[in-house]
Amino acid sequence: MDLTPKVYSDGFLVRSLAITYHDGFVVGNHAHAWGQLIYGTSGVMCVSAASKVWFVPPTRAIWLPPKQNHSIRMLGDVAMRTLYLAPAISTALAEEVVALEVSPLLREVVLHVHDLEMLAEDDSGHDRLAGVLVDLLSDAPIGQLCLPLPIDSRAVAAAQWMQENPGELLDLRSIAKHHGCSLRTLQRLFTRETGLTLDAWRQKARLIYAVTQLSNGNNVTEAALLCGYNSTSAFIAAFKKLFGVTPGRFTVSDRVSQN
Repeated sequence: MDLTPKVYSDGFLVRSLAITYHDGFVVGNHAHAWGQLIYGTSGVMCVSAASKVWFVPPTRAIWLPPKQNHSIRMLGDVAMRTLYLAPAISTALAEEVVALEVSPLLREVVLHVHDLEMLAEDDSGHDRLAGVLVDLLSDAPIGQLCLPLPIDSRAVAAAQWMQENPGELLDLRSIAKHHGCSLRTLQRLFTRETGLTLDAWRQKARLIYAVTQLSNGNNVTEAALLCGYNSTSAFIAAFKKLFGVTPGRFTVSDRVSQN
């Protein structure tokens, strides 16, 4: 499905797209001539780009610079509210893919732009609003819901298995053997190709999975169990150490209280 705006220099600064996808839907690999802000008001998106995968709950958005290849997989039903920024204003933002924390103000600006559908460069009010949007995106803190992906086929298979089985407590030596290599080899591959140790990569994958569960309505205890933690307190401590906030920051009830 090609979601790229069909005209690239037509007097508009920002275009919008509002669409709802069902759980499991995949938008295949593609690129846009415009920059794109990928955001959803519900559900979680898994965005693959630049040899990494980002997980996007409603508290986060992904900024993609123009011409960046990417694909999107839906984890739960997703109400996508994406924005396309013209190349002329995209240059003010990051030249690489980044995850951004979405403040209540940024969320309301994104939704207001959606209500307007497009921002025209010859409309002074639209021009000012586009400036506010770019300023908010420039100032938004960078999120941590990103997993670097390995390259070696054995490590890729192991990474996929760990992502698909976050609650499975199989030891790392058995995981390595199951995917055709020794534990030492798998550890070396992950450190070299992802910049994370195998153990750290697995823990981050488990905690990111917990974020998807929290964002889809599970409570903290349920999320902890689903990603392999038998102790809620240990889960909360590990979560806060990695992400800098407690799991409650990603729960549906917390988002409702902020709105």
